[in-house]
Amino acid sequence: MYNLYILMYALSMKTVPVAEVRSNLSSLLKEVESGSEIGISFGRQRNMIAVIVPIAEYKRIKERKLGSLAGRLKVEFRDDWRMTDDEFLNS
Repeated sequence: MYNLYILMYALSMKTVPVAEVRSNLSSLLKEVESGSEIGISFGRQRNMIAVIVPIAEYKRIKERKLGSLAGRLKVEFRDDWRMTDDEFLNS
């Protein structure tokens, strides 16, 4: 479900190839400054490799806590619960 959200989000944003970014960086930055997010595509298949976002959005994302249930549940481990490093790495 999360991947579908990312795909729908990516499809709705303006995407430009690297060559256009090089030649129009100033105007693209003005769009970003006004709140737009711009994807940068690369290669023959034009795969999106990066997104330029407003600095406020970047800071919000960096401060976000991981997990959608953060602070909403409590995890407790029993005293006799054990897991080896191998079990942890291979799970």
